[in-house]
Order: sequence, then C-alpha cells, then structure tokens
Amino acid sequence: MAEWIYFLHAPRDDFAATMTSEEELARDRHVERLKRLLAEGTLIMAGPTLGRINTGIAVIEAPDQATDEATARRLMDEDPAIESGYATGELRGFRVSLLHGRD
Repeated sequence: MAEWIYFLHAPRDDFAATMTSEEELARDRHVERLKRLLAEGTLIMAGPTLGRINTGIAVIEAPDQATDEATARRLMDEDPAIESGYATGELRGFRVSLLHGRD
C-alpha cells in the first residue's frame, strides 16, 4: 500500500471563524465524506491546522504509489471542499514511517 497526503488550502485567513452558510454546508459534506473514507479504510487520518491559517490535511492509502496517483488525485479532487471551490488541493506522495499504536 502507498500513502498520499493532500492539503486543503482555504481561500482566506481565519476561514474556520468566518465561513458563510454555504461554506459551512460544503464543510459538512467534506466531513461526512471523510468519515465514509475512514470507514472504508481509505483514510488514515485527517484534520485542520489551527490558528489564522486553516489548512486541512488528509492522509489516504492507495494500493500502489506508482500507478495510483490518478486515483489519489481523483479522491482529492472529489472532496466537496474542493469541488465547491471553497478550497484548493495539493497532493503529494507520503510515507507513514511511524504511527502511534502501530510502531
């Protein structure tokens, strides 16, 4: 298995504190999707950075690093926060080297 990390870049500083009702709906869809990916075993972990700059982080697992970049990119691009235009995504290959409870 290969891991990928994607970052969700908010459109402005203090995004979490200043979301519109439409942005909150997109965030709710985003969280529900992440919960589904977690239950399916695709999502390893996710969460936002705190403070003035709110960057979301999601670590996902794909069967093979070399051939599944397209799959990982599709998973990122289908995130409701990105699809709605309220965030931009950045995908990178990732390796979970040490994990609490595993290592």
